[in-house]
Amino acid sequence: MAAFEEEIFGPVACITSFSGDDEAVELANRTEYGLSAAVISPNIGRAMAIGDRLRAGLLHINDQTVNDEVINPFGGVGASGNGTSIGGPSNIDEFTQWQWLTIRNTPPAYPF
Repeated sequence: MAAFEEEIFGPVACITSFSGDDEAVELANRTEYGLSAAVISPNIGRAMAIGDRLRAGLLHINDQTVNDEVINPFGGVGASGNGTSIGGPSNIDEFTQWQWLTIRNTPPAYPF
């Protein structure tokens, strides 16, 4: 499905089944893009372990991927974003890769 392979900005949810954490990470990283990612889980340790393996500039644990603050560096990895060049001090060292992380104790009840 094209929406799963491309970086889109809109109210779209791509749903793909997977058999375990390894396959989920492989699917998520199987793209040239890496702007933002979210892991929803009642087990924060497991979610963090999965998040450590995701190639994304912004990582959200039990939170939405549109959570942002204008004072933080913003950008993705790969073909996404701008390489975190927005955000003042983040421009100093072009070899530094920022990653945004948000964590909530419990996942919210998103409507289906």
